Amino acid sequence: MPTYEYECHLCQHRFERRQRFDEEPVAMCPQCQGKARRVIHSIPVIFKGSGFYSTDSRKDPNSKPAKDKEKKPEEEKK
Repeated sequence: MPTYEYECHLCQHRFERRQRFDEEPVAMCPQCQGKARRVIHSIPVIFKGSGFYSTDSRKDPNSKPAKDKEKKPEEEKK
């Protein structure tokens, strides 16, 4: 059962309620009987794995530029 956070419009009191998904949201503040509303929080998202910037587009500090790789075969021929 999820826990929802509510905030009162009048007294700014914050409180939590464990409710089922199909239950109606709490409408009144338990302290002042004012109008309460559900507080929506953003969740942190971390993208991991193939296809995301943090793993695929990062430059490897140990890798050499493409120009250096091209010069080596030419130097060996001379």
